[in-house]
Amino acid sequence: MLLNKLLKAIQPVEVAGDSNIEITGVNIDSRLVEAGQLFMAMRGTQADGHAYIPAAIAKGAIAILCEDMPEEPVAGITYVRVKDSEDAVGKIATTFYGDPTSKLELVGVTGTNGKTTIATLLYEMFRKMGHKVGLLSTVCNYIDGEAIPTDHTTPDPVTLHNLMARMVEAGCEYAFMEVSSHSIDQKRISGLSFNGGIFTNLTRDHLDYHKTVENYLKAKKKFFDDLPASAFALTNADDKAGLVMLQNTAARKLTYSLRTLADFKGKILESHFEGTEMLVNGREVMTRFVGRFNAYNLLAVYGAAVSLGKDPEEVLVVLSDLHSVSGRFQTIQSPSGYTAIVDYAHTPDALTNVLNSIHEVLNGNGRVITVVGCGGNRDKGKRPIMAKEAAKLSDQLILTSDNPRFEKPDEIIKDMVAGLNAADMEHTLCITDRAQAVSYTHLRA
Repeated sequence: MLLNKLLKAIQPVEVAGDSNIEITGVNIDSRLVEAGQLFMAMRGTQADGHAYIPAAIAKGAIAILCEDMPEEPVAGITYVRVKDSEDAVGKIATTFYGDPTSKLELVGVTGTNGKTTIATLLYEMFRKMGHKVGLLSTVCNYIDGEAIPTDHTTPDPVTLHNLMARMVEAGCEYAFMEVSSHSIDQKRISGLSFNGGIFTNLTRDHLDYHKTVENYLKAKKKFFDDLPASAFALTNADDKAGLVMLQNTAARKLTYSLRTLADFKGKILESHFEGTEMLVNGREVMTRFVGRFNAYNLLAVYGAAVSLGKDPEEVLVVLSDLHSVSGRFQTIQSPSGYTAIVDYAHTPDALTNVLNSIHEVLNGNGRVITVVGCGGNRDKGKRPIMAKEAAKLSDQLILTSDNPRFEKPDEIIKDMVAGLNAADMEHTLCITDRAQAVSYTHLRA
């Protein structure tokens, strides 16, 4: 594609050099640049892409997008100066890849908890309905049935638009994606055309990045503020931040709830480890999911599917046939009579939801042994809170390691222990080795 055609998607402050040149690809990673490509220098949170402009040119880049012109420009290279490289990158990428999201029904899911479950269940539901579907999630990305490994909740803009283009090429009609607060704040979703947005809930998370809960909320809200009038905005009316998300959106406003009047109203009738029986807009449905938090997830899935034009009866039939997402309240029944539950819960609220759901099913008839850890290089403030919630809702608590990244596991556990008092410590053990911690529960069960 000609560079001057790409530049129509943005408003450059300055163009130095020939803009009538053929661009063979776009990239933000200098290591991946190939001959004839446009290298876009972004100011990231960990590194400044401007520092890698010489490396990109050495690899064959013939054009550079940047916020600051180099002091010594290289002859024969075209430089495009922009005011905001984060915003420009997404718009350039979507133009290069043919505006793929204009050819898809794209729905984004944002919130602290539930994003992976909702996005994945929508993907599974629409495939069961006979559609080709794309998925972008924390666990894995999918182009219909093809799995694409992922290492971010929301990929970088170039990877994102490339994946969307591949979805279109594969014949996908719908795409569902998790939209993280980081990706909103860093404008990774710039250039995407959304047909709908779903808000799950908002509790403490990522304060290592956002610094305050208010900043975290504003990042989520911006996603809804930017939705077009042709889209729908579906929010959890029972969450205190739910209606805040709808305040300034031009999209069609919709709500789901277990407690109040809403467009999509649910009620839990019975709950077991095998599943939950619910009322959804007055119709009974038996699902294979456990817990109040999953009831909210299912309502969001139902509401989104109906908002996309699907028949409510068909949606309920498919909903009853869906299974839990890998690592999200997965139940494993032991021959000796106890039940093991695996969940990704990584915030105080998510952990509390899981443990409360277990107690709802047990109804006082059983013991709860919890093995929990906190990830390294993330919000340290939630560690003592998670430990306290786990201790309060467990008969036996084992604190262990969970993806320490670049921190010492014992230091992370020490941060968790800081939230416990003497009474809590009487039924708490610290076992750093995760395998040993899990094995110990077999002895206590």
